[in-house]
Amino acid sequence: MQKESARALSTMQATNNNIWQFNKKAHHNSQKWYLAVIEWYIDQYGDLPSKVGPGKDVELIYDT
Repeated sequence: MQKESARALSTMQATNNNIWQFNKKAHHNSQKWYLAVIEWYIDQYGDLPSKVGPGKDVELIYDT
């Protein structure tokens, strides 16, 4: 979940409002936070960040 959410986050503008939408859904729970990010991405692009949209072109530093 961390890798998928990292891909998704790298495609969005890092503004307070954008980040707040995930904090609101998963207050103090990192797994729910990652899931909220991935759900947002799927709503935007139709599948996981590693498969479609701008997230599939993101190269992570640690990608194994």
